[in-house]
Amino acid sequence: MADILQQEGYISSYQVADPVEGAVGKKLTITLKYGPNRERSIAGIRRISKPGLRVYAKSNGLPKVLGGLGIAIISTSQGLLTDRQANQKGVGGEVLAYVW
Repeated sequence: MADILQQEGYISSYQVADPVEGAVGKKLTITLKYGPNRERSIAGIRRISKPGLRVYAKSNGLPKVLGGLGIAIISTSQGLLTDRQANQKGVGGEVLAYVW
């Protein structure tokens, strides 16, 4: 998911570090991206599909976030894709999150 956010220009970079001794999992460090006047590039993130309520969309019914200004992150059989990439490939899947 961090790779998609970087490709779409919402974050500067990310780094996955091995677990420190005594820690349970790996550590993910994300560097946020800001504009010239310190305006943030991510205005909002909303989790759509939850463990109690999964949300799926067909390829012809993929959601548009803010009229195309944001992205939807979709889990497909071809991996995680944005709504535009999934539409181009003609695949649907589980709608994970909206980013704008």
